[in-house]
Amino acid sequence: MKVHIMGASCAGSTTLGNALARKYGIPYFDTDDFFWEWSKVPYTIRRDAAVRSRMLQEAISQTGNYIVGGSLISWGEQWLSMFDLVVFLHVPKEIRMQRLVNRELERYGDIVYTDPDRSRLFREFYEWASKYDERDFSGRNIRVHEEWLSKVSCRIVEIRGDTTVEERMRELEEAFASPGARA
Repeated sequence: MKVHIMGASCAGSTTLGNALARKYGIPYFDTDDFFWEWSKVPYTIRRDAAVRSRMLQEAISQTGNYIVGGSLISWGEQWLSMFDLVVFLHVPKEIRMQRLVNRELERYGDIVYTDPDRSRLFREFYEWASKYDERDFSGRNIRVHEEWLSKVSCRIVEIRGDTTVEERMRELEEAFASPGARA
């Protein structure tokens, strides 16, 4: 099974991807690990688009089945046909934004408030992520994701709302087991 899980920041792609990987014994790859270069301050240096796409293709080529979490909308047309199943997660903005604050504090601690540069980066990220549901926002948004979804060549499962990981897993059991999903 080749699965892509996508949605806004803090919609739960990584959490669901890791849970599915554990349950089905399928490797999980997070697009952030390929999109961003390592840096002292994480998530500040973007990797060249062709390089990141090639790196992810090389990583998944080492396995017959895989789960990729994150957004691939600007990674090239080849990604539209690389999956048997795409899972689109949509969580209400208020919940996503609280998750984002909680996650950043858990990852980095109070530095996101106390260090001027890290505080600026946190505010910019928060502002960017908060615009996801604005269809005319020039960054990654729900309209762009829905357009990308309309072009994929596989089954799509949309999970909308504030559902638990367990509820999402139950909803996907049929997709993982059904003959309509190419194994």
